[in-house]
Amino acid sequence: MRRAFVVARRVVKQLLRNHRFLALSIIAPLVIVYFLKLFFDTLPEGFDVARYAVPVAAFLVHFLAFILCAISLVQERTAGTMERMFVNGFRRVEVIGGYLLGFLGLATFQAVAVLAEAIWLFDLDYAGGTLATLFAVVWLLAIASVMLGIFVSTFARHEGQVFPFVPLIILPSVFLSGMLMDVDELPAWAEWLGHVFPLFWANDVIQEVIKPEGNLGDVTFSFAVLAGYGVVLLLLASLTLREAE
Repeated sequence: MRRAFVVARRVVKQLLRNHRFLALSIIAPLVIVYFLKLFFDTLPEGFDVARYAVPVAAFLVHFLAFILCAISLVQERTAGTMERMFVNGFRRVEVIGGYLLGFLGLATFQAVAVLAEAIWLFDLDYAGGTLATLFAVVWLLAIASVMLGIFVSTFARHEGQVFPFVPLIILPSVFLSGMLMDVDELPAWAEWLGHVFPLFWANDVIQEVIKPEGNLGDVTFSFAVLAGYGVVLLLLASLTLREAE
């Protein structure tokens, strides 16, 4: 466990030195949420903003945490940093755990900033318990996204090979998660495919808790699946991570 913290400390130092990366990670989702507000303002009166505002904010955290983490890890491997760690006796789980801990702070800040902006801009009025649940969901989604980025990075030899996973993983999750439409209207195979993506489970919890009569107990299973998603990806990444190119 000590070595995982060593890796995490190095990752955090790198993140703090890369000001452009930090700016993109934090400012970009806030700007997108603002433009989303401008777009929603043009829609007819009576449009259910709450139905989409928080899920879209969660998706932005999901997308950016995934893509930025995957690219960073590919850069680490191509630069030989990861190979040197293995030569020095670091185990796969320690390396992956260190990267997860290193990106956890950034993912947490993204979740807080984006969710707070969405609630403020769209004037959403939720009780304290609901807000805490929404943050927990977005935070767990961010962790799953980081782990997904780590897992995907094991199959890319350079940064450009990360981007094909966007239309393969990220975009289908938008259409099959129920974020934009009711999944009951989809073909049965597409509805079941949507269950593969963490965004599906996050959206399921969000849609339930933002209802006036919403009950978290009705989506406990979805919450548990979302929490376990990162653990499964951690195990998969530890099995597939290459020690050398």
